[in-house]
Amino acid sequence: MEKWNQTSNDFILLGLFPSNQSGLLLLSLIFLIFIVASVGNSAMIHLIRLDARLHTPMYFLLSQLSLMDLMYISTTVPKMAFDFLSGQKGISFLGCGVQSFFFLTMACSEGLLLSSMAYDRYVAICHPLQYTVRMSKTVCVKMIIGSWILGSINSLAHTVYALHIPYCRSRAINHFFCDVPAMLALACIDTWAYEYMVFVSTSLFLLFPFLGITASYGRVLFAVYHMRSKEGRKKAFTTCSTHLTVVTFYYAPFVYTYLRPRNLRSPAEDKILAVFYTILTPMLNPIIYSLRNKEVLGAMTRQFGIFSAKKQKSWLSFPFFSFSRLIRTS
Repeated sequence: MEKWNQTSNDFILLGLFPSNQSGLLLLSLIFLIFIVASVGNSAMIHLIRLDARLHTPMYFLLSQLSLMDLMYISTTVPKMAFDFLSGQKGISFLGCGVQSFFFLTMACSEGLLLSSMAYDRYVAICHPLQYTVRMSKTVCVKMIIGSWILGSINSLAHTVYALHIPYCRSRAINHFFCDVPAMLALACIDTWAYEYMVFVSTSLFLLFPFLGITASYGRVLFAVYHMRSKEGRKKAFTTCSTHLTVVTFYYAPFVYTYLRPRNLRSPAEDKILAVFYTILTPMLNPIIYSLRNKEVLGAMTRQFGIFSAKKQKSWLSFPFFSFSRLIRTS
């Protein structure tokens, strides 16, 4: 390995699992999650495009979330699976930069988009009469374009800097993808200034949006608490808690990983935490935000005929994204 390191600019990804039967079993589970996430997010994008009743700001944002999740999980899992099955763990210098760019773009853009979706629900519930103004098609498009552009600019800056760092140590990255903090451990210069930039970026794109989402749902819960309908209040509380759980699954491991000082990081711990926001969350989002939604299942019935009204009623324990309807009927 030492000879390889001295004669090549490429990197080695050490991967997530050991090269044995247990690792193969775990990889099979991860690949199954990848398939479920890919099918679920692709189906959501296609369904929202086909069904005219879903052409609203809320579902427009949701389609973008599905697109980001689809690209997000496709950035890491196929390469990880190929490396494990082929035994070839190398990745070119340029390939590492491309993977890092798309990973960071999706991560930052999704962080901003989730905050936009929380704002959409906040306006729908707390200011329903102003919804068409505050969440017009123009505003929705600006939110989406802003998320993509800001995420891409931030990602480009980090990727360019990471690729210009001189690496004079081992080229073996102790991760299953080209994660910038894992790459910094191989640098032969002091990177404290860049680590401060990572801290600022993580705060702007992840920590602050997460706090904003928490505040939005806090205001929503306050409004729901004053509903007269006990059944509606119970459904809304359950929905809010489920949404916050998924959001926490995405933000908390990310923020914890990127805001910790280098001397407190553990490569094994970082890889486990990365599974939550790179693999599990893209699978959970279409289930939590979409497939347990009466409007989405109704669209599936109209477009594909796969859910009858009777099945919808028995499968759904509560409707998602129907807070404003609950408030009007309470």
